[in-house]
Amino acid sequence: MTDKRVVLVTCSSAREAKRIGRALVEARLAACANIFSAPVLSIYRWKGKVESARESLLILKTTKRKFLELQSAVERIHSYEVPEIVALPIAEGSEAYLRWIKDSTSKTGRKGRRSK
Repeated sequence: MTDKRVVLVTCSSAREAKRIGRALVEARLAACANIFSAPVLSIYRWKGKVESARESLLILKTTKRKFLELQSAVERIHSYEVPEIVALPIAEGSEAYLRWIKDSTSKTGRKGRRSK
């Protein structure tokens, strides 16, 4: 098991997901933000009624140490009263990629861009 996390956040639009993702990467709270902007149909219970909405899914990569700060930032800037913020542990991954997550979320992280 690693100390790295994948965090899922549903957003009202791709525009909101991009705004949140950019803010988190710029603040070094996330190494990477992926946005699935094809509409995700969400069905959920809210205030006693079953609702549905088209949303975009924001997928973030971070560390366990940065998660609470990331969560706080999402809650502060997200448009939803109760945003979905779910962290999943990364059990395993390539050493180079996991190191890149660590470096990218560190104040003294290496400069440069990860290759595709």
